[in-house]
Amino acid sequence: MPAGELRHPSPLNSSATETPPDEEEVWAKIKTEAHRDAESEPALASYLYSTILSHSSLERSLAFHLGNKLCSSTLLSTLLYDLFLNTISSDSALLAATVADLRAARARDPACVSFSHCLLNYKGFLACQAHRVSHKLWSQSRRPLALALHSRISDVFAVDIHPAAKIGKGILFDHATGVVIGETAVIGNNVSILHHVTLGGTGKACGDRHPKIGDGVLIGAGATILGNVKIGEGAKIGAGSVVLIDVPPRTTAVGNPARLVGGKEKPARHEECPGESMDHTSFITDWSDYII
Repeated sequence: MPAGELRHPSPLNSSATETPPDEEEVWAKIKTEAHRDAESEPALASYLYSTILSHSSLERSLAFHLGNKLCSSTLLSTLLYDLFLNTISSDSALLAATVADLRAARARDPACVSFSHCLLNYKGFLACQAHRVSHKLWSQSRRPLALALHSRISDVFAVDIHPAAKIGKGILFDHATGVVIGETAVIGNNVSILHHVTLGGTGKACGDRHPKIGDGVLIGAGATILGNVKIGEGAKIGAGSVVLIDVPPRTTAVGNPARLVGGKEKPARHEECPGESMDHTSFITDWSDYII
């Protein structure tokens, strides 16, 4: 692949019906964790039974949980349960992405104590799974329902992802509060995004106007990326940075406006995948004489 070229995320609207090879393994771990937690904390036993232990599969548990989280007085939980279950069950790629996201949270976030903890309590994870369904509806031209679901996701989880935005798998929205992702944004695989990140337009353009994020990218808290710009594979965007132009692969952009660590002509390059390593600060000695 030529330098700077972005891979689009693996399509999540595949009609394939094969079961993800590790879905059963992850689901078995989730049930084991739920049994353990129910025994150690009886106050949660009923909740854990209704959300996890009473269900025969991960997709049924997730559909039930999302339906209860996102329902309202006029958007009933039973309707949402059927919508989520039918959509996820009809597309094995959606379930594979769910499993990849669970593994991403467990591997990258030291605060994630178990798969069941992520499934039940991580609003970034839940918002991402609900978005996948809204995106599927959007691609099927069921846009009023996709937009209604998008609105509920934003209201409940404080995560605003347009239904048309394309998101890969192995995604971690860490904390997730205040994440905004625009209509024509594309996010690759194995990307980690912290809270209060904006992937927005410039306010003056129509059409394809939002960022394209390559595989393995790490975007720090409060970063803002505006316009139809490309963040190269394995790049790192520092917390609080404002990015308005392309960032080359395997480089680090920091500041407002963002600049490349090492300079534009010979930027410092790293070999690790920051979206997986979650290394936010190793560049600081090359960037600043910051001393306390």
